[in-house]
Amino acid sequence: MPAKDGVLAAVLTLLAFEPTLSTISAQLGDLPRRPSDALAVTLTLAQSAPLALRSRWPAAGLAVIGTAFAFHQALSYPPTFAGIGLYLALYAAGAHQARFRRGLVAVSTAGYVVLVLVLHSLGSPDRAQDFLVFYLALVVSWLAGAGMRRWRAEEAELRRLSADVATAAERARIARELHDVVTHHVTAMVVQADAAQFLISGAPDRAGDGLAAISETGRRALTELRHLLGVLEATGDSAVAHRTPTLGRIGDLVEQARLSGQPVELTEHGDQRPQTVDVELAAYRVVQEALTNAIKHATGRPTTVTVHHHDDHLDIEVTTDGPAEAASVVPSSGRGLDGLRERVRLLDGVLVAAARPGGGFSVRAHIPSRSNP
Repeated sequence: MPAKDGVLAAVLTLLAFEPTLSTISAQLGDLPRRPSDALAVTLTLAQSAPLALRSRWPAAGLAVIGTAFAFHQALSYPPTFAGIGLYLALYAAGAHQARFRRGLVAVSTAGYVVLVLVLHSLGSPDRAQDFLVFYLALVVSWLAGAGMRRWRAEEAELRRLSADVATAAERARIARELHDVVTHHVTAMVVQADAAQFLISGAPDRAGDGLAAISETGRRALTELRHLLGVLEATGDSAVAHRTPTLGRIGDLVEQARLSGQPVELTEHGDQRPQTVDVELAAYRVVQEALTNAIKHATGRPTTVTVHHHDDHLDIEVTTDGPAEAASVVPSSGRGLDGLRERVRLLDGVLVAAARPGGGFSVRAHIPSRSNP
């Protein structure tokens, strides 16, 4: 049994034998009082001690306490503080009883009606409205417990929904990370493989460079996938955070694109400032996704990556020359840019991807800075 229930039962039992508190009690019938005896003591204990079971077996506790209260009133023993145990038992039943709630209400009401009839037959001077008021007080106790039960259920449902939302958000984040890592590296490997195949047939002496580029890209992909799996495992390894792609590794993306045959120029303006991990990763993914799209849709076209470091934000622009619409060397789902927009939006930033008026396309991102404390 819960410790607090046992404490409540013990305190009420002790106070039940305090004469000065006898006026604070549930009283009904107003029959002539008879002297207290051993049975009166037993009935007093039966109205307080069962509260120790009020959370685990609320219906049983209410049955014992209600029966003891009825006999105590019908035998017209002197009132005690233990009488309020009836109210507490009703509250506990309303709050904790899970099954047969309506049946318990019906049985309790029927028991009260029987008690009223017994008291009336014994000559109780109370009127019908007196019994009705007492019954309404009992109903209020039950409803208070039922209200608490509903509040707890709503809180539990709210926590469950919050957990579901958090899980869905985490799944979406993982999907974006997997998309960014796998799509970029696989696209580069496809392009490099095509180039190596061409070199094998046309310039065998240079085929080794293409195969080496494929090997290097594969290693990069495995490294990033290992990092992502390490994050998902949540091992608490502090080294995982240091392997997160950052602004300082944009040069690696540019070099990898060049190995895939994409002419890329990188320009940075301003001094790079320390940023939080989410800002650094978002900036890295913007460049990664833009270069992936350039390799997909404008293979071999000149591409420019420009990063502006400002005091309060980052501006990133990746532009690719050539036709605005071109056949993709690999299938495209279109979800990469959508996921990237969501990632940047969560940082209160803006990402715009559009065709350029003179041909080609551009990806521009504005990401507010979040300096590390």
